[in-house]
Amino acid sequence: MPKLQLGDDAPQFSLPDQDGRVVSSSQFKGSKVLVYFYPKDDTPGCTKEACQFNENLQAFQQAKVPVIGISADSAASHVKFRNKHGLQFPLLTDSSRQVMEQFGAYGQKMMYGKPVTGVIRSTFLIGADGKIEQAWYSVKADGHAAKVLEGLRA
Repeated sequence: MPKLQLGDDAPQFSLPDQDGRVVSSSQFKGSKVLVYFYPKDDTPGCTKEACQFNENLQAFQQAKVPVIGISADSAASHVKFRNKHGLQFPLLTDSSRQVMEQFGAYGQKMMYGKPVTGVIRSTFLIGADGKIEQAWYSVKADGHAAKVLEGLRA
């Protein structure tokens, strides 16, 4: 799957959140939204990334940019993850990994020097016009939320 570039149309999605409510990209038409894809609830890197987004949530809200996390984990897993770490943003379930693939956030990657197929930790800033404003691929979890925030301010 090719990586999305600046100015590309963001793939449309409708996925259930941790409470079973469907969240659609169309709900954000006319405003920006930040979507990040992560491999697995409650693993060390993913926890660090989610908690750092959560710690910076007020700054994202001041910038009028809602944050959405997406993984293949179940709603029940998302509920446990949110409750355990006090996360204040929605976590969506992409069990088919179809949305991840459309964003180029699922596929071949290197893990400990070996090629594997899996979630490519990625983040996308989608503009009010539905186009990709920024795309971060293969990000390092620790410190990523701060980098994204810097990107918003640039």
